[in-house]
Amino acid sequence: MEKKGLTIDVLTLFPEMFRPVTEDSILGRAAEKGLIDVRLTNIRDFSNDKHNRADDYPFGGGGGMVMMADPIFGAMEHVDAKARKVVYMSPRGRILDEEKIKELAELDSFVILCGHYEGVDQRVLDYWDAEEISIGDYVLTGGELPAMVLIDSVARLIPGVLGNEDSALEESVYSGLLEHPQYTQPREYRGMEVPEVLMSGHHQNIALWKLEQSLRLTKERRPDLYKAFIAHRNDKNEDGTKRFNKAQRQVIDKVEEE
Repeated sequence: MEKKGLTIDVLTLFPEMFRPVTEDSILGRAAEKGLIDVRLTNIRDFSNDKHNRADDYPFGGGGGMVMMADPIFGAMEHVDAKARKVVYMSPRGRILDEEKIKELAELDSFVILCGHYEGVDQRVLDYWDAEEISIGDYVLTGGELPAMVLIDSVARLIPGVLGNEDSALEESVYSGLLEHPQYTQPREYRGMEVPEVLMSGHHQNIALWKLEQSLRLTKERRPDLYKAFIAHRNDKNEDGTKRFNKAQRQVIDKVEEE
């Protein structure tokens, strides 16, 4: 049975931050096609405080404010989060990577909780069994920007979201290598010319050039990815054929020897 579009409920204090990202460009077009539905819930709407406060001072002292449990519980119940996967954007969480992005893209729906200030009451995370996810070893003022990164990266793996069905898995880290240099019109600009091979129309030579450039960039900038790629260069496909043909292996060997 064909998978329906992905529904993502975002719980945040600042829903207006998301609209320029989720309603325009690729995500906006994907929403129009029914491929993704990003639903925004304002946590303040579930505050019982007359001023719609959603935070208070932390027990035990310390700087900053902590988001209270009750407004978040109300928002969670509103989106029926108990039966769904809940993600909390947090600098102490697991670093977002290809494996996690693919896992989330396979779901029918999930919930993203965006913290702010000094975070959220721990009882929220415990009760709703939230998985903490980080986009890097640094701290931001809130979970909204990390949530946008997560949404965009997941959306790109949904079939039909990108113009080229293969482009998401071919580019950059998903192929195991960093992406090769890209060029467009004009052919010459201020004395800088597009590599001749890209203008040749010889598809095999172009593919080999792209592979070589990706290998060199990855070897220089991400030796960890490069080593992992090289370690599997002799792997075979499911049908028993070699992963790389003779010409590709020659390019790989050439870069490896440099």
